[in-house]
Amino acid sequence: MEIARDFSEPECLRRLKLNDERAFDALFRHYSALVYRFSYSYLKSRADAEEIVQDCFLKIWEKRQDLRDDVPLKGYLFTTAHHAILNQLRRSQHHVRFQTHIAALSPRVATNDAEYSEMEALYQAALDKLPPKRRQIFILSRQQGLTYPEIAAQLNLSVKTVEAQIMQALKFLRAYFRAHGSEILGVLLAMAMSAS
Repeated sequence: MEIARDFSEPECLRRLKLNDERAFDALFRHYSALVYRFSYSYLKSRADAEEIVQDCFLKIWEKRQDLRDDVPLKGYLFTTAHHAILNQLRRSQHHVRFQTHIAALSPRVATNDAEYSEMEALYQAALDKLPPKRRQIFILSRQQGLTYPEIAAQLNLSVKTVEAQIMQALKFLRAYFRAHGSEILGVLLAMAMSAS
């Protein structure tokens, strides 16, 4: 069978489970444009839509042994793309919210790129000081926009544990910013807390 000309999803899936890269290529050629158009219709960004396509097909390859024969691959791809799009939109909304807070405080906040970069570097340095699990939880919450229950499910933790880790992270970050002379980052952090 020549997969490229005579596309058969069941046959491609069967061969994909046998680690056949040609079957994967055939699935990619058959569905990637559809996933791209679907992603672009929400994100309005070529780069973001392309990233969603790559992520979806990477998941197909990684989970090829677990794909069910009775579930259409198209449905699986669009469900995966939908979740990735929602995560991307959450991240974008969080970034917009952060920029809105900066704009609201504009008389007191640095407006040039160098000062903004300094604030961003201080924020990253503070994150790097957090214990690894606490940092992961904080990033999932504040940078990726996941809810506490979503984080708990993803990391196999209780919601109370996630809440406690976020509170500890926020307490540390406020103290770190204060110690490094950046009250404004502490204010932004408090505002981001109240907005989430």
